[in-house]
Amino acid sequence: MTERNVLAPTPAPAPGGPSDPARPTRFRVHYAWVVAGVSLLVLLGSAGFRSTPSLMMDALHNEFGWSVATISSATSVNLTLYGLTAPFAAALMDRFGVRLVVVCALLTISVGSGLTMLMREPWQLVLCWGVLVGLGSGSMAGAFATTITGRWFRARQGLVTGVLTAAGAAGNLVFLPVGAWLVEQHGWRSAVIVVSLAASAVAVPVLLLMRERPADLGLLPYGETGELPSPAAGGPEGTATGTDGRALARTLRVLREAARSRAFWLLAGSFAICGATTAGLVGTHFIPAAHDHGMPVTTAASLLALIGVFDVAGTVFSGWLTDRVDSRLLLVVYYGLRGLSLLLLPQLFAGSLEPPILAFVVFYGLDWVATVPPTVALCRRHFGEDAPIVFGWVLASHQIGAAVVAGLAGLARDALGNYDLTWYGAGALCAIAVGLCLALRGGRTAARPAPALS
Repeated sequence: MTERNVLAPTPAPAPGGPSDPARPTRFRVHYAWVVAGVSLLVLLGSAGFRSTPSLMMDALHNEFGWSVATISSATSVNLTLYGLTAPFAAALMDRFGVRLVVVCALLTISVGSGLTMLMREPWQLVLCWGVLVGLGSGSMAGAFATTITGRWFRARQGLVTGVLTAAGAAGNLVFLPVGAWLVEQHGWRSAVIVVSLAASAVAVPVLLLMRERPADLGLLPYGETGELPSPAAGGPEGTATGTDGRALARTLRVLREAARSRAFWLLAGSFAICGATTAGLVGTHFIPAAHDHGMPVTTAASLLALIGVFDVAGTVFSGWLTDRVDSRLLLVVYYGLRGLSLLLLPQLFAGSLEPPILAFVVFYGLDWVATVPPTVALCRRHFGEDAPIVFGWVLASHQIGAAVVAGLAGLARDALGNYDLTWYGAGALCAIAVGLCLALRGGRTAARPAPALS
């Protein structure tokens, strides 16, 4: 028997293979996780920045004499632009790159928040916090997370979408207690200064670490097997954008084509109700509603932040479930449970922390944005490569629903002296959302199961 020579030369690797010296060195930790980490930081900050107006309602009312409805109008504009910006931001990210769009968005938030310190009239609040912060935060909305997961991940798409979505809750967890303390101890201007500085600070890691596509680093998306796409490859995973450079035209074309689909309207309608019953109602009015029952603002803000704690767990778990369970059925369960909790809420408020309100916080928190991963998955199933832009339009409906209810709830509070009618109406809306999700059927493209990774 011939003994094998351990010093024999190793056969030359195939061109383009993993040991090919012409091919860029692979990262031990796939760079997709670095990009996901930077995206998580961006979304954490964006959520925290958006939560600040709910903390300032009483302070602005006391200083300027503005009504709840007047202050809520700025939040309504913010929520509307947050949604309407998202689909255009997705196309702009394809055209100009994620890094440039996100950095510009963060700086817009910084400017809008900083200028709020100089305001004296309600229209200035609408301009600064409604328009500027709305446009900036909208550019980092759900379409951003969808773009990142679509470009960088093949495996674990649902889980990563859930984690990035949960960043919104985690951002509230960080900013709400700190912001409430700042408003109470140092006035509302201190809170907007912190938002302005934080938005600028978050732009730094985006500039340093964000990359556009795996192919730019000589990598395949996480979980993908096969050959790297050529630099000229079109489509969302190559280095080419797959557009003709007209981001606006592409965004509107995708909307026009999606609007012919029954699935689009069912997803948009149910997600509009999602926005109405979360950001529009609870996110905007939970703190003043609790304060109406004698609860201190800092305590109410801590409860809203605690909702964020359970939202993180619920949304990550929802992402995990989305990789395994029919997304349509998940949405039916989520909207049904949310509606039940909102119907019970008016009886649970008290002037101090009591077990019933804590139970609501846990129950509602687990469900807060658990709807996002299955909604994104359904967009991918029905609309394929256009899913990020389609989800941007679906998110626009989410924010329009939120904006409408944020304004109506403020009017109801001024007219009736309480929020009870709005909670009951929100519960009824959730029942409608259940029906819309049950009506979803089929899909243009089959959902592809994530490959198993060791």
